[in-house]
Amino acid sequence: MTAALILSGSAYASAQNLLASRLSSLLGQEREAIAEISSSSMTALATPPAPEARNIATVPAGLYETATLDAMPSASGGAQWECLAEALYFEARGESLKGQFAVGEVILNRVDSSAYPNSVCGVVNQGTGRLHACQFSYTCDGRAEAINERAAWEEVGKVARLLLDGAPRDLTAGATHYHTRNVNPSWARRFPQTAAIDSHLFYRQPTRTASN
Repeated sequence: MTAALILSGSAYASAQNLLASRLSSLLGQEREAIAEISSSSMTALATPPAPEARNIATVPAGLYETATLDAMPSASGGAQWECLAEALYFEARGESLKGQFAVGEVILNRVDSSAYPNSVCGVVNQGTGRLHACQFSYTCDGRAEAINERAAWEEVGKVARLLLDGAPRDLTAGATHYHTRNVNPSWARRFPQTAAIDSHLFYRQPTRTASN
């Protein structure tokens, strides 16, 4: 029995040595193959494709700087872009770029919320035509939505394009409401304020739970 165990242990050690030898040989071949790859090729293999090549929206540096928007081509888009650009024009064209982005954030935050319509146009036009039901006052102020300031329209169009293409929404901490500083709506006393930018104060609608 003892001789059999010794023989078995010897066979095991031999197998381990053979495995280690083969593994060492394979690793040596791998090192040789890697050594033959040029440094430029190795860099290309180790570098992921650019975001645009992977259809990932990118946000330009200096997002809230006028020079960034000036360098962009004129923006365009479909109905959702037009609704967002129009809302920014009538609600925020006199604000700084941060102020315009902030108003746009509110609209898109509502789109993402189950409490509101699931499209930009639906959010912007919610309540239009019903007395005291408009969510955005310009849609029911009785005046035609005429675009008379072309430079302002160009600017808000680019802001709308960036927002729809995935610009970060980090100015208002998830705000779903805002008002100008010269009014004091009753809901503002119940909603937590999240930001104050230019002439607007921003609020997040409280989350309702089963207990309240």
